[in-house]
Amino acid sequence: MFIRPLILLCGASFGLAVPALAQLSPDDTALEDPAFEKSLPPLDATIPLSSEPPSSEAPVDASAAPAADPELAAPLPPIATFDAAPPPEIEVADEKAAEIRYKLVVRGLKPVGLEDVFRDLSALLQDGRDAANAAQVSARADEDVKLAERLLRSEGYYDGIAAATIDTLPNATNSLTVTLTATPGPRYMFGDIAITDAPPEPTRFAREALDLKTGEPIVAADVQSAEANIALRLPERGYPFASVGQRDILLDDRDHTGDYSLPLDAGPKARFGAIRTDGDPVFTPGHLNVISRFDPGELYDSRQVDDLRQALIATSLLSTNAIEPVKTGRVGEDGTEVVDILVHQTRGPARQLAGSAGYGTGEGIKLTGSWTHRNLFPPEGALTVEAVAGTLQQSVGTTFRRSNAGQRDRSFALGASVARQDFDAYNAQTITLSGSLSRQSTPIFQKRWTWSVGGELIATRETPFETAMLDRDKSTYLIAAVPLQIGYDRSNSLLDPTRGFRISGRLSPEAQKRTGGGGFDGYARLLAEGSAYYPIGEAIVLAGRARVGSIVGAARDDIAPSRRYYAGGGGSVRGFGYQQLGPKDVNDDPIGGRSLTEFAIEARYRFGDYGIVPFFDAGRVGESSTPSISNMRYGAGIGVRYYTNFGPFRIDLATPINRQPGESKVALYISIGQAF
Repeated sequence: MFIRPLILLCGASFGLAVPALAQLSPDDTALEDPAFEKSLPPLDATIPLSSEPPSSEAPVDASAAPAADPELAAPLPPIATFDAAPPPEIEVADEKAAEIRYKLVVRGLKPVGLEDVFRDLSALLQDGRDAANAAQVSARADEDVKLAERLLRSEGYYDGIAAATIDTLPNATNSLTVTLTATPGPRYMFGDIAITDAPPEPTRFAREALDLKTGEPIVAADVQSAEANIALRLPERGYPFASVGQRDILLDDRDHTGDYSLPLDAGPKARFGAIRTDGDPVFTPGHLNVISRFDPGELYDSRQVDDLRQALIATSLLSTNAIEPVKTGRVGEDGTEVVDILVHQTRGPARQLAGSAGYGTGEGIKLTGSWTHRNLFPPEGALTVEAVAGTLQQSVGTTFRRSNAGQRDRSFALGASVARQDFDAYNAQTITLSGSLSRQSTPIFQKRWTWSVGGELIATRETPFETAMLDRDKSTYLIAAVPLQIGYDRSNSLLDPTRGFRISGRLSPEAQKRTGGGGFDGYARLLAEGSAYYPIGEAIVLAGRARVGSIVGAARDDIAPSRRYYAGGGGSVRGFGYQQLGPKDVNDDPIGGRSLTEFAIEARYRFGDYGIVPFFDAGRVGESSTPSISNMRYGAGIGVRYYTNFGPFRIDLATPINRQPGESKVALYISIGQAF
């Protein structure tokens, strides 16, 4: 059955070749092979010579047709009968490929001081000490070779090369050892140093700012820092648009030096012009002129621009601000160009809610809350409403304050308050009206010199202790005061100083009229305070404070109890309750005095966001107006601190030394901020 199709195929092939044979020339008869021709079957035995197609009416043997499959003829089942649930997934075990352990040996980088830096950045060490396969180890080693060579070049070893070798497995330790060997070669030093393409004056300024010297090693970090210093210093000298180009260092491998040149585009020398604003302005150009410390016509100084930026941040009225110089094309007689200062302003939230809490033995719990609209009366006219709720005192008050009032950093304030106090020293119901003109520090802008001039009108009903009658009786006092204050601050922080010192003095001349007491009594209250902060190492700060006060011009019993001096408490001598240190009446209640002496010393040890503070305090309140150190009382204790971004949270625990009857064994103080 299978031979015939093959014969038909052969016959068809030769049949197609017949016309070609008929065209052979007589000379081609040499190609005839009689034996081969004889072996072929006759043509009439393989295929008919007729060219007519086979008849389509030839009978077909029905018995040769395949039998019909009854299942194929059956109707298909309905779709609803099929099970649409997917087959269960076959879980394949996630077999972790075996990891290759390795270690790294570094040679040649330690003598040039680069091994520690290399290890901090190494791909072999950053990605662990194992790898999926040897190819991964090799790839990491290649990266480390490039890293080593970059580090060498960054320190002036321009001829330095590095190579890595990896041993083979298996070995005795069944781990790989990658050995990276660096050959630094000679170190290149600066040769000639030149600033090009700029006029003589900015070239001289740039060369002064470029702190590079011939003969020093060519260190990439030093070069970048020096070039950044040029971009910083030239705008401070009147060139706001100065920019440096691409440096060129020409290396000479004969003497291992590099000649350095830096193109400089100094731009025009400029003077301050007008202040302009855009965006969503909170401040007009007129008020910005009040805040700024420069005047039109002054030589441009980028430090003055940065100062204006800081002052705008301190107002807390802008969410963002940016300041840039803008060319005007106007040239002055001296050849300098006038540049305007463009202030981009984005208005921030003007309202603020604030609160604080504290506790002190003898003072009880004290909660303070306030609402402030910082720009209710533009520009910078703020209104604050504050309330105090405590176990021993309650008050409510309002204050209007205008910042930068006609002059930078000058504040004008008016206030009114109503308070009730119920201390062991006195009970008081007080109404106060006050006003002041001041220059004060803020957490954002700490000032070296501060001052304040003010006035107070006070009406208070209090219960003073009468020494002659050994009794207390309510009296009403009308008091007019002119408080004056000056301060000098060389500390490095307003809320958490670690070095420097502070000195302040306060003088308050006062006139007082007591109901049933005749005319006005005049006296003066004086208070001087100093504190110092000295760091010991990186974690300990030694802090000390001294405070002395005096009231001259009136007897103690003639002065309203709330205007006398007291000591004791978290901001005074710790270990004693609030106002509990000093003279007392027959009921062992404090009566205050006319002089005050206090000392305190702390060792502030900080670790991370926490701290431990052992402290020792001393104090005295005297009946006379002359401060003294005789009969001092002492308290000692320890505190803990939790440092936040707005100041330390403070808990102090103290006890009085040589405790007297009626004094607490332990005093607890909780507050925000350092004790001093």
